[in-house]
Amino acid sequence: MRHAGIDIGSRTVKLVVVEDGAVVTARKADNSFDPVAVGTALLDGIRYDRLTATGYGRHTFRQHYACGVVSEIKAFATGARYLFPDCRAILDIGGQDTKVSSLGPGGRVLKFEMNDRCAAGTGRFLEIMAGAMNYRIEEFGKAALRSDSAAKISAMCTVFAESEVISLLNGGAKRDDVALGIHEAIGRRVVSMLGRLPAFDSLVFSGGVACNPCLRRLLEKTLGVPVTVPEDPQLVGALGAALENAAT
Repeated sequence: MRHAGIDIGSRTVKLVVVEDGAVVTARKADNSFDPVAVGTALLDGIRYDRLTATGYGRHTFRQHYACGVVSEIKAFATGARYLFPDCRAILDIGGQDTKVSSLGPGGRVLKFEMNDRCAAGTGRFLEIMAGAMNYRIEEFGKAALRSDSAAKISAMCTVFAESEVISLLNGGAKRDDVALGIHEAIGRRVVSMLGRLPAFDSLVFSGGVACNPCLRRLLEKTLGVPVTVPEDPQLVGALGAALENAAT
């Protein structure tokens, strides 16, 4: 059977189809005001026997499709364990939230923390900060890596942080130094969340923000453990949803 998983995220919709334990299709598209329409477009021409949705829009999607649903925490745990069987801790930073999870034997979720009341440190936060400094989001992390003297960023509220960034730049601070300061501030916030999990000796980093090379390096340095990023970190949740589907 072909099992499809669709992850309706705040910024991106992802689709993965699994057959006989192997990924046969993977697609993704930017989300819009109509996530059901985006998901429908991704499914166009795709053959599947069963469909499971995850992500913040999963319940809305289920109203239009006869599909199952699974929580993001469970989907990402299953997807990460499929890719990295020894995985014991997961960090997922998406467009509008940050989640950390600890896994036990067999992939059971032991504990998780979620920052869903503030966009600080998320993909959207990074997009706004990059825009404030006239960086493309794709080059933001690389720019930060060019600095060896981070500017101090105190605010993590998106509005206040943007004002602080503009003030620093107007005061003569170098763009790359401010970029590094922002990344270090995000890193401190994430490390604080991870510190509330049981001890772990490696970390799987998923979600769109995992593509940021500076944040990966800062986390590895601060945590003192290897930080592993999947080939396409945005697909982990959809993969997990498809695998959860196949297991039932």
